[in-house]
Amino acid sequence: MSEERGFGSGSVLMAFLLGGVVGAGLALLMAPQSGRETREKIKEMAEDAKEKAARYTGQAKEKFSSTVEKGKDFVEEKKNLISTAIEAGKEAYEKEKQKHS
Repeated sequence: MSEERGFGSGSVLMAFLLGGVVGAGLALLMAPQSGRETREKIKEMAEDAKEKAARYTGQAKEKFSSTVEKGKDFVEEKKNLISTAIEAGKEAYEKEKQKHS
């Protein structure tokens, strides 16, 4: 049902991760600590977010490639079935045409 509205599981996951990063960043900025500690924690969080985004992007690319391949295979299979059906129809037509000639 969520797919019908345009919110796929990938979109929900990305929104969740982004919300977590923003929330953690705000918590760090509001926490009583030195500027150096805050900058180091923000840098660590940014690196973690970058790694997670890279992993997610890689997974999304793999899933997309797999889906495209499946789609190509499906189209090729149906194309072959249609071609076979057309050839059978032509042969049947020719046989009937010869019977009545």
